[in-house]
Amino acid sequence: MTVRKAVIPAGGLGTRFLPATKAQPKEMIPVVDKPMIQYVVEEAVRAGIDDILIVTSRGKSVIDDHFDKSLELEHHLESTDKSAELEQVRRIADLADIFYVRQKEPLGFGHAVSVARSHIGDDPFVVMVGDEIVPRPRGDEPALVESMTAIYEKQQASVVTVVRVAKEDIPAYGIIDPEETSDGLLRVLNMVEKPPVEEARSDLGSRGRYLFTPEIFDALERTTKGYGGEIQLTDGINLLAQEQSVYAYVHEGPMFDVGKKLDYLKATIELGLRRKDLGEQLKAYLLEVADRLG
Repeated sequence: MTVRKAVIPAGGLGTRFLPATKAQPKEMIPVVDKPMIQYVVEEAVRAGIDDILIVTSRGKSVIDDHFDKSLELEHHLESTDKSAELEQVRRIADLADIFYVRQKEPLGFGHAVSVARSHIGDDPFVVMVGDEIVPRPRGDEPALVESMTAIYEKQQASVVTVVRVAKEDIPAYGIIDPEETSDGLLRVLNMVEKPPVEEARSDLGSRGRYLFTPEIFDALERTTKGYGGEIQLTDGINLLAQEQSVYAYVHEGPMFDVGKKLDYLKATIELGLRRKDLGEQLKAYLLEVADRLG
């Protein structure tokens, strides 16, 4: 089956980004001039996904407003001959068919994915974390979601995106125990959330892109509370991997967890440098600041 659906969990409180998230969802914090969640939606659209479910929580209706039409704003931009801005605003509302469901309690990442079950049905789907930005590929860089989809279409199995992490960072990730298959793919034998360094079976940690068969929902239903007293997606994946094949895709390109302040700054700089209208001036400024501050 073709992968046409995506789930974007966006129900968290964003405590790592306080005080900016005290009165606004972290997913709506702008990176350059777009809210971080818009980059994620645009990435899904580039991969051919046209049905997107955003899992929200109380106080996040502004996300719905952002992807909706704004007739008053459109009228103002049209009447003041701001055609470029008008095109941008209209394009946001036409990106994809976007739906919403609330996660009524903060019971964990795995629980957030599980509430999408009735919308997803029996279809394969992609989970894209709402505060992790993958810049548009340049040159020969492989596109992340498309690369996962290629593995799924070959194996008809779930795929987890992983990156190589430094030894000292292993306790911050869901770490896989990989097995290389005869055709060069990596099969996930098991997966552990935030293991001690000495217990980790690899340096491959999961990041915010997953492609699941619908069987993940049964696995999550049988998943009990784990690390942090929450229903962890990692535990659901581990259970699924004991019952059917789950593969890993090793992503080597840039990926920014913009819910972290340093990654937010890195993403702002890189995405700014990629912009034709900002890149050269920003580069000159960064070189001047680096020279001045040593």
